[in-house]
Amino acid sequence: MDQPDRIHLRDYVLAADIGAFQTERGQDQRLRFNLTVDLALPVIGVDDEVDRILSYDILTGAIEAGLADRRYNLLETLAEKIAAQVLEHPRAAQVEVTIEKLDRVPGALGVTLVRRAARVQADLRAPEVRVVFYGHPAALPQGALVVVPDAPGLPLPEGGNVRMIALLALDQAAWALAGRLGLQVADSRTELDWAAANGQRVVWAPCRMVADEAGQDADPCRLALWLAGRLNAVALDWALPPDRDMPATPAGLDLPMGRLS
Repeated sequence: MDQPDRIHLRDYVLAADIGAFQTERGQDQRLRFNLTVDLALPVIGVDDEVDRILSYDILTGAIEAGLADRRYNLLETLAEKIAAQVLEHPRAAQVEVTIEKLDRVPGALGVTLVRRAARVQADLRAPEVRVVFYGHPAALPQGALVVVPDAPGLPLPEGGNVRMIALLALDQAAWALAGRLGLQVADSRTELDWAAANGQRVVWAPCRMVADEAGQDADPCRLALWLAGRLNAVALDWALPPDRDMPATPAGLDLPMGRLS
């Protein structure tokens, strides 16, 4: 049997309050994490596209989410939590998790466990994210936020693939809007998920995600509705001038929609 493709995280050190002994309570100690993930599919053919691989952010995010969940007495319990988080991702087939305490003895003491997909259950809470269609100056909500730019309102080059030209124009509008708002640009699902998990606000450049979506046009309002559905957004807000109506919510998209002023 061929060896599966793997990704790994090595020597990732964080401090946490952990341990069953009274002498360990109330003070942080350094933990070293090493994770190795066997991939469900080989990386050949991914065409250098980040959304087609298992991102390293999944590994660091699983560690940080595990530590944020509760205080642990045992490294074994924390390792199980991290393994479950990683294996929730469909591209992960098996994970090896090693956690070591670096401050208890002159060397390191710890645990290593190996878990396969479908043998653990993850207790995951999807991060809440709002989507804002930004077609008029407005104060943005706080928290995890994806801002969708309006069309730039400039004449587009003629000829060629009209849809792709319009999508690329929206990407240009995203970079310009991000500069005005002081935000970063995200153009992949991996980046959007990372921003949501970390409570960040980003501007979405849609071309990369939408180009291969058959039937999805380049109308920015419909793209905002499409993205809100894809991200399971908790709300979709519209920053529109007074003379522009809010679009109707498509059938099947059930989320609060409001108007920003």
